[in-house]
Amino acid sequence: MEGGYLKDININEGQTVKKGDPLFQILPTLYAARLDADIAEAKLAKANAKVKLAQAEMGFANITAPFDGIVDRLHEQEGSLIAEGAVLTTLSDNSVIWVYFNVPEARYLEFQEAMRTDPKLSNYEVQLRLANHKMFGQTGKIGAIEADFDNETGNISFRADFTNPDGLLRHGQTGTILIHHHDAGAIVIPQRATYEILAKKYVFVIDEQGVAHQREIRIQHEQDDIFVIDEGLQAGEKIVLEGILQVRDGDKVDYEFQAPEDVLAHLKYHAQ
Repeated sequence: MEGGYLKDININEGQTVKKGDPLFQILPTLYAARLDADIAEAKLAKANAKVKLAQAEMGFANITAPFDGIVDRLHEQEGSLIAEGAVLTTLSDNSVIWVYFNVPEARYLEFQEAMRTDPKLSNYEVQLRLANHKMFGQTGKIGAIEADFDNETGNISFRADFTNPDGLLRHGQTGTILIHHHDAGAIVIPQRATYEILAKKYVFVIDEQGVAHQREIRIQHEQDDIFVIDEGLQAGEKIVLEGILQVRDGDKVDYEFQAPEDVLAHLKYHAQ
């Protein structure tokens, strides 16, 4: 369309609008003059065609929302002269929010392994912790993985998609992504129950006579304060949790047993 004057602004910055809601009205003085001239001077057949064209052009003077969304910054004020192609505002569709986050290479490999055994990733739950430390009410899903790793950080970017029915999330917000993987039958121990020798991890296992035995373990994956064991421990075995620096292989130790569920319940992040 050609230029005109911005007569009315019907929305505010940050306002939520529906498809078809009126946004702006531009006074098309040039169109109106053209319409009057065409009716007065043209022959009936040509005039009717030009009238229809002019009326169609005048419809562009009333600008409506093309889809549901949130109004961004207004770039013009009422009364401004609007040139052809001018941007009055932008409209953001936030019904679904894309959340990008970086994943280390080891976690990426774990994820790909899970995809091979469960292509639909039904055993993964993606949650979003907001800046106020509260959890977002909708569960997300992995929507995409970028093609390349960052050579400097060793990370690759994932995208999680969250439906946003109440419009709480907006573009540019920050938060923390939590991915929950349910691994039935996994053996989980606190990280503080382990120690390291020459890049290998060990625990002290207590036998039925109360003797501590050093044993190497292999870690399947880890969280902030727990290890998921791949090899080296069996369900029901007792390990030393506190004071491992004072224990030596073959020592007979006096200990107080703590139930695993009590230990895991008092970690920084609850584990089951």
